[in-house]
Amino acid sequence: MHELMPLLMFLGVGAVLLAGYPVALSLGGTALAFAFIGEAFGLFDPAFLEALPNRLYGVMTNDTLIAVPLFVFMGVMLERSRVAETLLDTMALLFGPLRGGLGISVTLVGMLLAASTGIVGATVVTMGLLTLPTMLRRGYDPSIAAGTICASGTLGQIIPPSIVLVLLGDVLSSAYQQAQLDQGVFSPETVSVGDLFVGALIPGLLLVALYVVYLAVVALIKPQAMPAIPAEERAAIGRTALALQVVVVLLPPLLLIVAVLGSILGGLATPTEAASVGAVGALLLAGIHRQLSLATLRQVVRQTAQVTSMVFLIFVGAAIFSLVFRGLEGDDVVSEFLTGLPGGTVGAVALVMLVMFLLGFILDFIEITFVVVPIVGPVLLAMGLDPVWLGVMMAVNLQTSFLTPPFGFSLFYLRGVAPPSLRTIQIYRGVVPFVLIQLGVLGLLALWPQLATWLPQAVYG
Repeated sequence: MHELMPLLMFLGVGAVLLAGYPVALSLGGTALAFAFIGEAFGLFDPAFLEALPNRLYGVMTNDTLIAVPLFVFMGVMLERSRVAETLLDTMALLFGPLRGGLGISVTLVGMLLAASTGIVGATVVTMGLLTLPTMLRRGYDPSIAAGTICASGTLGQIIPPSIVLVLLGDVLSSAYQQAQLDQGVFSPETVSVGDLFVGALIPGLLLVALYVVYLAVVALIKPQAMPAIPAEERAAIGRTALALQVVVVLLPPLLLIVAVLGSILGGLATPTEAASVGAVGALLLAGIHRQLSLATLRQVVRQTAQVTSMVFLIFVGAAIFSLVFRGLEGDDVVSEFLTGLPGGTVGAVALVMLVMFLLGFILDFIEITFVVVPIVGPVLLAMGLDPVWLGVMMAVNLQTSFLTPPFGFSLFYLRGVAPPSLRTIQIYRGVVPFVLIQLGVLGLLALWPQLATWLPQAVYG
């Protein structure tokens, strides 16, 4: 009975979530219910819950987590400042002469927005509203157009500064220290959010490159599915004017990206300090685009407060859940199960990646990060895995689950703003090649961990 309690608690959370209750309340409420049941049967010591105030105080005083509202503010402000609109218009003109040029433009703008905002939902919705009607009007295959927008919008999951990487970095740091303490190392090493930012750069850029290659190949094989912009439209603006427009439009967001990521890579600022630079930079960009007003600022602050409150409320629910799970000796059950799998470390990692991938169908990345990673992280890291590599693997995995039919969140985001003429099955069909590309990158990371670990070692030694 004792070994079944942690499993039953997981199943209970799933049942409550399917009933439609909020995630944070589902986690905390189910955990407390099982704590009372466990105490009644002598399976749970309520003293575990006495650690909850300290955990919550630790969340409140965690400097790393201050980056969350700052990056959210940065992303929401950039969404309101029409940066995406001007970038898309300019990149479409720049790559217009190429077949598939508009799709490539969407991918590159998705990369720039990912490096500027890090918010998947906002990017997919914005690009869906701005580019999907244009791509369909110009004769693009509906499946290819939808797949390109969904995949490009999810780049914010892996390309820094990503909210996913901020949360993963904080959780993995605790898991890494716990793993070392369990092994008797009482001066543990640490892993930071900055390590994950640097480690995710090469895999993120590799994904972008493979997206562009795929679109170029499709344009070559099926040119009618991805036509070029007509020459008369491109002739409306001269080469000199286009070159000037590219510089004027690209320079501000690129400077913002360099300021945020460059300060982290150069060791000039922590991710939290860099997030404050990004927030101020977003305000300046909004001012440049004449979109900064008191009403806009009020809306941005309100939306930032809503998103941040949601994240931290889930953190509270997850803290209660993890305490009760540990009190029911669930961590011992998980450790024995993973270490006893055939294939050793490889088998354990493969199973955890599969479970996270499947959970991504029904849970958001925040819940998975706060609930699953604290449970499996210490066990996997105790097996000798590199924390940066493991964090990047998890981030790419979660990004893939955003795209996977039928429950991928990005698909729902696009479906909500797509015209009725675009059928849901066309969206599903369009994302399949991009899901395969992401699974391929996940396989490459598994075979060559240096894709994630080389750059942090080169930058930080």
